[in-house]
Amino acid sequence: MDFDAFAEEWEAAWNSHDLTRILAHYSEDVVFRSRKAMRLMGRGELQGKTALRDYWSRALEAQPGLSFVVVDVLHGHGMLVITYRNQNDVLAAETLRFGPDGLVVEASACHRPV
Repeated sequence: MDFDAFAEEWEAAWNSHDLTRILAHYSEDVVFRSRKAMRLMGRGELQGKTALRDYWSRALEAQPGLSFVVVDVLHGHGMLVITYRNQNDVLAAETLRFGPDGLVVEASACHRPV
């Protein structure tokens, strides 16, 4: 898998705000963890693409100017870490673990406290 190409498409998908394009990277049974999910969803771990769609739909609606710029891509065994800055220049990182089909099965977002 070309992790750098994946990160480029990940960034472009997010910047398009097209949920179908964003979610195309994730498996149906994906597990997503983020402290930011607590504010909108009441829990920090979301299970399944439907829950993720709901969360990201709410997040995009709350932040219509959301944009990401990838800073770095760290390669691992069946996983990668994307560090990026958002529209407010806040640094964040997303750790993505892939299944055999190349889709994300587990994702964890970490954000610098602001």
